Amino acid sequence: MTFFIILGEMSGLYIHIPFCASRCIYCAFYSTTRHELKDRYVDALCREMAMRRNDGESPHPRTLYIGGGTPSQLSALQIHRILDNADSVFGLSGIEEATIECNPDDINGEFLSGIRDTAINRISIGIQSLDDGILELIHRRHTAAEALYAIELCKSAGFSNISADLIYGLPGQTCDSFQRDLQTLADLGTPHISAYCLSYEEGTPLHMMLADGRIHQAPDDVCADMYTILCNTLKDNGYWHYEISNFCRPGYRSQHNSSYWNRTEYIGLGAAAHSFDGIIRRWNISDIDKYITGILSGNPSFGQERLTDSDRYNETLMLSLRTSDGLSINDIQHDFGKDAVGRLLSSAAEWIESGDLILSDDGRMRLTESGLFRSDGIVSSMFID
Repeated sequence: MTFFIILGEMSGLYIHIPFCASRCIYCAFYSTTRHELKDRYVDALCREMAMRRNDGESPHPRTLYIGGGTPSQLSALQIHRILDNADSVFGLSGIEEATIECNPDDINGEFLSGIRDTAINRISIGIQSLDDGILELIHRRHTAAEALYAIELCKSAGFSNISADLIYGLPGQTCDSFQRDLQTLADLGTPHISAYCLSYEEGTPLHMMLADGRIHQAPDDVCADMYTILCNTLKDNGYWHYEISNFCRPGYRSQHNSSYWNRTEYIGLGAAAHSFDGIIRRWNISDIDKYITGILSGNPSFGQERLTDSDRYNETLMLSLRTSDGLSINDIQHDFGKDAVGRLLSSAAEWIESGDLILSDDGRMRLTESGLFRSDGIVSSMFID
């Protein structure tokens, strides 16, 4: 099979802030509670920006995302310093969307006014649940009332582009309570909602609690019912289901995350951050001490891999089929050749017959809503070695 490499310009800049006030029991992302390192970490971030000034074909990002960890654990002054430096190195004048992740308990008038005059124009709030008992179980530091108040504070401060994160399949959660959470957020006018099925990641306290029998995993059929409730409730409230776990009102699709699913180039800065240039994936070391020491000494610690032809094909399937846009048959032929199209159609046949995949008249292959919930198994069955 013959493949062709298609490169584009850099779309996104991702900045990882690993600090958390405390660890949630389900979280497997790299984070730390060592707040005494914040200033040195910001120093290292600014230094890494200078070191990577010439990464990518186009140095000017279109989107910016500050994720974590909990970026709102930084002060507004530290956030200003990071963004001022990013502007001087990469140029942020062309930024269309700049997101910062926040926990509800970090959001107050002082913080919001402190970041209001930066490039940030979108706030993603980690709510996870509006059930106080569940929030306490998973070690969230906020209550349901504080989460809802945080949304109102953001709106009052002039931030109209707000996203709320939820988790379903949580211990003790019911279909009715999950639907109430969704309806409450929709009634508040929250323009973007992301909802993820709980996963029990090895090495997390949640995984240990499951192994010890202290909690019980929600059955697959219950999680499937919750996914149906998620899709139907938000559709009934005017949301567009544009990606497996993401829903928005018109005009509020996440541009930065969409660039990941389109396999657009991006640069990731900070400990554990990933980058992609169309061919090579690179990741910084997941150790704050080694990250800071390496960057400040001029010897950064990172790994990288060059994607094979099969990797690129499989990633295209996996990422495109996550979205409502689906997978373009014409693009597959253009990027990977005619033989790839034949193989794709052959591997997709059983799923088209089962109703989990559809091939529309516009030459795009898409997962149906039933297929989206089972997407991991479906898409992996279509991979090539």
